[in-house]
Amino acid sequence: MIIGILTVDVSIPGSNTLKDKRQVIKSQLDTIRNKFNVSAAEVDHLDSHRRAGLAFACVSNEQALVNRILDLIMSQIESNPLCEVVDSELQFL
Repeated sequence: MIIGILTVDVSIPGSNTLKDKRQVIKSQLDTIRNKFNVSAAEVDHLDSHRRAGLAFACVSNEQALVNRILDLIMSQIESNPLCEVVDSELQFL
């Protein structure tokens, strides 16, 4: 069993309130959960209105599949014009 964990720090420059941030993040997380069938959550920078730490977990019996799915998730985040990726980390367990 292979477990892949992707953590991504994003900046949300257009956000002026926590409500603005949560709308962007909730939409992003819901889209990714539905499209890729992975676990997804906001895990860091919860009180900052212009920054968010996101985490995604994928489980499979093939590392190549986990890697491909997490790469597609990263591409999805990078394609969102409301977010800018600050940092990311990919690890396998």
